[in-house]
Amino acid sequence: MRSAYSVETVRTAERRLMERLPQGALMQRAAAGLAAACAELLGRVYGSRVVLLVGSGDNGGDALYAGARLARRGAGVTAVLLTPERAHPGGLVALRRAGGSVTGTAAAGELIARADLVVDGIVGIGGKGGLRPDAVPLAEAAARSRAAVVAVDLPSGVDADTGEVRGAALRADLTVTFGTHKPGLLVDPARDYAGSVRLVDIGLELPAEPALEALQHADVARLLPVPGAESDKYRRGVVGIAAGSARYPGAAVLAVSGALRGGAGAVRYVGPAGDAVIARFPETLVSDRGPKKAGRVQAWVTGPGAGENADTVAEVLAADVPVLIDADGLRLADRGAVRARSAPTLMTPHAGEAAALLGVSREEVEGARLAAVRELASRYSATVLLKGSTTLVAGPGGGPVRVNATGTAWLATAGSGDVLSGLAGSLLAAGLSARDAGSVAAYLHGLAGRLAADGAPAGAHDVADAVPRAWRDVRG
Repeated sequence: MRSAYSVETVRTAERRLMERLPQGALMQRAAAGLAAACAELLGRVYGSRVVLLVGSGDNGGDALYAGARLARRGAGVTAVLLTPERAHPGGLVALRRAGGSVTGTAAAGELIARADLVVDGIVGIGGKGGLRPDAVPLAEAAARSRAAVVAVDLPSGVDADTGEVRGAALRADLTVTFGTHKPGLLVDPARDYAGSVRLVDIGLELPAEPALEALQHADVARLLPVPGAESDKYRRGVVGIAAGSARYPGAAVLAVSGALRGGAGAVRYVGPAGDAVIARFPETLVSDRGPKKAGRVQAWVTGPGAGENADTVAEVLAADVPVLIDADGLRLADRGAVRARSAPTLMTPHAGEAAALLGVSREEVEGARLAAVRELASRYSATVLLKGSTTLVAGPGGGPVRVNATGTAWLATAGSGDVLSGLAGSLLAAGLSARDAGSVAAYLHGLAGRLAADGAPAGAHDVADAVPRAWRDVRG
């Protein structure tokens, strides 16, 4: 599992480690890792042209010491100092002794245009807001150039703790981060600026609980429900799908398609799209008597394609089993009824739906995704899965936010969210917690989207069909 920690936590761990190490040793560890990553990216260091964009403080020091290591291997290294009077003195001495040169910002554009590699050491993890005006031309020159861009710890101009980008920022091909991932490297929009991320271990001792965590194949494999020798369809769990309408029968079909592939032993469907569901999936248990009289279920999914059917949503919310609320159900669900539930609730909005629930613009949610998902979880006392390029899952009691990036832009297609709802609901019925069900469903759904698309458009039904392949891939 990948973990990310806040700036405050990282700073505390760095201070404690520096108390036990010789002066400057921690920076040398970081610089060595940075120089190795730069050399690997260059391929041939000798004769290459490297430009360091150096701000004040330790971030600039890391860049200068790494530049000195590259210069000793035959690279032509020039440091562009944004604030010469505040540049790291030891790093400057090391670079000059290694044969590197130093200049101001006036000549930076021409140097960057000819460079093979640009190292972004402008702002460290403590930076807030976008780039300062004097740094913007450097970021623009780097974007225009053919040089590979490597960010030191974090791309300059992005927020390390939130993933927000409030102004101009430098876009990297590779980010070399030290000690641990920072939340902004895992959450969009900042994640899009980081490029590939390489973690360099510098020996930090960090708390057990991170700010963010990202599941990997092994983590998901441990959580997947596996039937035992004595399992039957009821012991494996039954998921109820209360979805669809006369206008949107396809939403019911797609939610059922996801549910059938999520590990539960049986799927009950309740709603007006029963004929369409049975025609596509004859194994579904269909009822037209409402959720209360549908029979035993271990979890409910409500909302996809529900239209204005608030009564069904309310009836599902009154059930004493885990409930997933999606799509129209998010609009129709009474917040007080959701907060009053004793059984787990999982809400799965996209950015537009989250914005409506929070009373803000979609742009605000997309620009501050971590804040939005945490606020929704708190307001509704529910687990919230915020869909998007990076899916976030936050619990009502705080704790680490789960982040998932297995998806693909091809998943932005009608009905894809309905498949995800059914899949997550089935995992709820199989016994996973709301947090785990949402996280595992997002992981499998994203992986299935990649497999279904394979570089070409794919429909929601293709994604559902690819879930078993994703499941097998995860289990190895």
